[in-house]
Amino acid sequence: MRMGGLISALLAVVSIGAAQAGPAESLRPQARPGSGLLHEAAIVVMDGPVSSLRPVVRPSDLGADANVLQVSTSNRAFQRWIDGFRGRARAQGISSRVFDQAFRGVRYNTGVVEKDRNQSEFTKKIWDYLDSAANPVRVSDGKKMLRRHRRALNAIERRYGVEKEVVLAVWGMESSYGDRRGTLPVIESLATLAFDGRRGAFFEKQLIAALKILQSGDVTPRNMKGSWAGAMGHTQFIPTSYEAYAVDFTGDGKRDIWSDDPTDALASTAAYLKRFGWTKGQPWGVEVKVPRGFSPGRAKRSNTAMPSYWATQGVVDMQGRPIRDFGPASIMLPAGTNGPAFMVFDNFRVIERYNNADAYVIGVGHLSDRIKGGPPIRASWPRGYNPLSFDEKKELQRRLKRKGFAVEKIDGLIGPNTVGAIQAFQRSIGVTADGHPSQTVLGHLRRR
Repeated sequence: MRMGGLISALLAVVSIGAAQAGPAESLRPQARPGSGLLHEAAIVVMDGPVSSLRPVVRPSDLGADANVLQVSTSNRAFQRWIDGFRGRARAQGISSRVFDQAFRGVRYNTGVVEKDRNQSEFTKKIWDYLDSAANPVRVSDGKKMLRRHRRALNAIERRYGVEKEVVLAVWGMESSYGDRRGTLPVIESLATLAFDGRRGAFFEKQLIAALKILQSGDVTPRNMKGSWAGAMGHTQFIPTSYEAYAVDFTGDGKRDIWSDDPTDALASTAAYLKRFGWTKGQPWGVEVKVPRGFSPGRAKRSNTAMPSYWATQGVVDMQGRPIRDFGPASIMLPAGTNGPAFMVFDNFRVIERYNNADAYVIGVGHLSDRIKGGPPIRASWPRGYNPLSFDEKKELQRRLKRKGFAVEKIDGLIGPNTVGAIQAFQRSIGVTADGHPSQTVLGHLRRR
């Protein structure tokens, strides 16, 4: 989603990298225009997978027929559009048989349009985003998936030279390791969005690509399910990216990213990252300490130097040691001088091709480090409130739900649903409704 790279986030928001001179005021990670991300995905962290988050609005909560418009006049207009599109599809080499099979039962889906219209409703600070990206459950599940799929992941790493933990992290961010691949018929979603017109040309291009995928025999219309914006499979490829980069790693003659077996999807992700220049053995980034008085103006992506040079400027790892010369690197201050600092390498840019939001890239990179057994981010974020632990967040959700506030899941992930419940509770007791999952609000809940 975002415009660019592999989906997982449909149309991301405010670029965290822009807030380098002081505390981040940007709320939701934003894909920068022209990034070439694999999928158009908004980085909206819900009370579920990041989307990917991805953090990412995951339309898998919608039923396949959710909110289907029944008004006959609108259906007639949609049918007229389909009739016109048929000729354009035929001109692109789509057979009548494939077209008719693909569009059998397709209807205008207002739920898809609503999702497209409301992508910017919810915003998140980078620290809240990363709390979800590398939450304890996602880290633990990643380690389980590493054990379960080790043989396939090792083979993929040998073939493409992309570390298995990085591939796993993309999988975790995009679909929570396959648990939330999307349940909507891709042809219906894309046809609805192409007809709707706001970004009609983009979605019609994706629709043509989806029909070509069906024509190739890689998947049937019934099994071609995905997100509301047409992102598909375990690692959420949009159709054009699938056409360009998906691989048949299992050798069964199909590039099957939808199967319960994630092998083709994981290999396709590795192939994508390799295609854009992944360097094995090079970190995406390393958390660093910068010296007192370090100028924020030096923290920009265009200002690169070898780590050995940065060490002469007082930039060292969290143990105070110089970082190895993995390659040219720049310094990133995603929350300004009052938050963590990172030394980022060219592999950061490669992950950006998947989703061009800084928070997403840091989320994937940090999650991969945690799956390897690395530590949490050590420096403190300028939150402005005392945060809750993962277990305390679940306690907060339980207490809100018991008091009748609309919390859907007790999962420790603070998305728009939980934030809304916190704000409603805060208004009910007459305090500022900031929605922060803080020790203060938990204390109020415990006392009432």
